[in-house]
Amino acid sequence: MKSSMKQIVLSIVAENNPGVLSRISGLFSRRGYNIDSITACKTQDEKYSRMTIAVSGDDTILAQIKNQLIKLEDVITLVELENPTSVCRELILVKIRTGKSEKQEIITIADIFRAKVVDVSKDSLMIELTGNVNKIEAFINLLEGFDILELVRTGLTGLSRGESVPRLVK
Repeated sequence: MKSSMKQIVLSIVAENNPGVLSRISGLFSRRGYNIDSITACKTQDEKYSRMTIAVSGDDTILAQIKNQLIKLEDVITLVELENPTSVCRELILVKIRTGKSEKQEIITIADIFRAKVVDVSKDSLMIELTGNVNKIEAFINLLEGFDILELVRTGLTGLSRGESVPRLVK
């Protein structure tokens, strides 16, 4: 029986060394795995970087990915961020061409989603929205029919809930 495809979100703390992002993403490309999204930045301690990687596959592939990541020398911790024990968010910026009649309609949609208008020009609006993937997708769907000039998404990022901090896995 074939297991179905699913997406997981992995939170990785790694040594903040040159090339660490390349080595981690290279693991995926060498094995032919696709990364759905990836975010990376140094943590509160500049010796470490945190990467949040969303990846899809069947149970076997996802287990292989986790096992291979743990083996990398730079990886300190690896945690799968799962609902409801974690919080995952994404940021979107969208620039929309607007005429006078459309501006208020778009601002009303933005208000419903608690999005912020971050730039206004004579012929466009730029909106910023942070939320879970479902919220981001619903917002984009409501903008269908408007002339979207540019759209950028950060990809998922997240942390485990509560005070617990992942321990060293090695």
